[in-house]
Amino acid sequence: MSYGPSITREDAKAVATAALREAAAHQWTMAVAVVDPHGDLVYFEKMDETPLGSTTVCQDKAKSAARFKRPTKVFQDLLAGGGDGLRVLGITGAVPVEGGLPILRSGKVVGAVGLSGGTSPQDGQCAQAGITALG
Repeated sequence: MSYGPSITREDAKAVATAALREAAAHQWTMAVAVVDPHGDLVYFEKMDETPLGSTTVCQDKAKSAARFKRPTKVFQDLLAGGGDGLRVLGITGAVPVEGGLPILRSGKVVGAVGLSGGTSPQDGQCAQAGITALG
């Protein structure tokens, strides 16, 4: 999988809006970040009453998903498996918590989305809602 041109601000906002709509539907408070393929911030939004730490965590998840071209849940699962999976802790920038997903266009990574504020599965569910809305 290679990198493509950066996600547009308009598409990034659409991903974030859909992700936060999913969160609101379940009465979860979250922060969302959408980054370009380099992991640089394109769009950020935080719901009222979202835990303060979620502001940076969602950006870290998005950056990890973009730079490593994979969902952050992959790192979470490796870490949970123990043994050799513990090596994930030594990879700079790898966030081993579900909620970060790469955004693909024509099979190329054009950015990533990260959510934080709920449980790991809730963050992942909202991130997927954002990706799904983009089509």
